[in-house]
Order: sequence, then C-alpha cells, then structure tokens
Amino acid sequence: MPDIVVTEFMDEAALDVLRADYDLVYDPTLVDKPEALAALLPGVRGLIVRNRTQVRGAVLEAGTQLQVVGRLGVGLDNIDVDACRARGIEVCPATGANDVSVAEYVVCGVMMMLRGAYFATAEVAAGAWPRTRLMGREAMGATLGLVGFGSIARETARRARALGMEIVAYDPFLPDDHPAFAAHEARPVSLDALLAQSDAVSLHVPLTDATRNLIDAGALAGMKSDAVLVNAARGGVVDEAALAEALKAGRIGGAMLDVFDREPLPGGGPLMDVPNLVLTPHIAGVTVESNVRVSGVTAEAVARVLKERA
Repeated sequence: MPDIVVTEFMDEAALDVLRADYDLVYDPTLVDKPEALAALLPGVRGLIVRNRTQVRGAVLEAGTQLQVVGRLGVGLDNIDVDACRARGIEVCPATGANDVSVAEYVVCGVMMMLRGAYFATAEVAAGAWPRTRLMGREAMGATLGLVGFGSIARETARRARALGMEIVAYDPFLPDDHPAFAAHEARPVSLDALLAQSDAVSLHVPLTDATRNLIDAGALAGMKSDAVLVNAARGGVVDEAALAEALKAGRIGGAMLDVFDREPLPGGGPLMDVPNLVLTPHIAGVTVESNVRVSGVTAEAVARVLKERA
C-alpha cells in the first residue's frame, strides 16, 4: 500500500525526494481515472494533485487514512477544503511558487492583445498585407486594471509599471490605504470604475459564489470598446458565452483565456470560432522553472506533515 499518490505531472527531482522516504505511486493518468484513484487510496496518507483532480466525495471517502493533500498550484476550488478541515486533513497549496510565471503570462497577453497584429498570421501567410488595419497600441501610457490585488497581481503590477503602464486595482478585502497599493503604484478603485477606465483588465480572484460570472454581460458592457481582457485566474469567473458574444459584436477589443469553467473545454462550445480570442490550456503558471519550484514546495510540505504525524 503506497504512502503517497500523485495524480498529475510533477518534477522528477521532487518525486525522488519523496521516494527516498516513502512508498509512492506516481501516475499522471489517474486524474482521468477517478475509480482507479479511489481504489488506490485506502491506507494512503498523502495525496498530491494539480487543478483537475477532484478531491471531494468518493475520493475523500476512499482516503480513510489521508493526512495531507498537496496542491501543485494555488487554487483550491477542486478540493473540498471544509471536508478536509473537518477530518483534520491538512491542505498545502504551493503559495507563491508560480507567481512570476503567471505575472509574465498576463503581461505577455496584455501586450499581445493591445498590439493586435498577432491575429494576422493566416492573412500574412496567404499573401495579404493588412498593415493599416493592424496598427495596434503601445503598453506605455495604457491603463491596466487588476481585479484582485494579491501576490500574483502585485507581481503583474511591478512588471506593467516597468513598461510605463498606469495601474488601477480593485480588491474588496483590502482597504484603500493598504500599503500594497502605494508600494506597487496602484490606485484603488471600485470594480465599475476599473472596468470603465482600463485599456486592459486582468483577473486575479479565486472562484467563489461571489466571483462566479463576475465578468458577465453587464461587466463587459462597462468596459471600453477597445479594451482587452486576460483571465489566468479561475474558469467560471468569466461568463464565457457573454464574452463570446461581446467579441463577435466588437464590444471589446480582444481576450486571452487560460482557464475555463470546464477543463478541458467541450468541443463545439461558445468559444469556438470567436474573433480576437486566444485560448491556452491552463498553463499560465506552468513553466519549466515554476514546475521545479511548485513541485519542490509541495513535496517539502507533504513530507513535513507526514513526519509530524508519524
């Protein structure tokens, strides 16, 4: 019976650290085999997942001896945290380990959307030369709105300021005089004001009842007609059907989504064949470097809990 089960991809060096002291099953296909995972879990003390493994219901019921869940990332909406807490199972996210990766993704997305020319690949390859139509905008002097102002948003603000962007931020959990705003040269505003003023909007909030469909048809209507949207936070924060309609109607300038309400996306959904839209498969926080950091932090946390409870 293994001590630890890992259901999604993880850096080999971190796995070797765990293998030195524990019997470990590493099978990244288990994320798509919930019944096989449940069959493995009786007697397992540690479970390590990314964002797709659902740690709730039958999985928790099968893991009768679970002591710790390591999360290779920071979002916890795939983990029933309340149920874990009730059973004394410690949940360990890799807080801070992928901040830089996500921040770089966001700044890249904002610059790409503002410039616009990157949508021209097929036209240029076919011999078209749409130079005047694709005269994009510079990041310098543009306003970036950050919805949520936690650690990743702050890393994003730091990089955007280096490009000469103005920063506005909305975070209902921070008072306007919180030192983080001044430290990152960000001006706190309401959500409505942020949407109305920003040339680019980036989302940095968890998925909760309060944030589900936070960016809906009404919010999109409150944005500038040439503004761009980046979501590398959580799927479900953006109403995907409303976004598709806004892009098709030209009511906003473009969008880049890395996260979705359902992952992987079902074929034929509302985001098919939408103009000025870039989609990536939940990789904003996944780089070679961040995978090493996230895996190392998670392995260390899981090993710590198991040793404390031995």
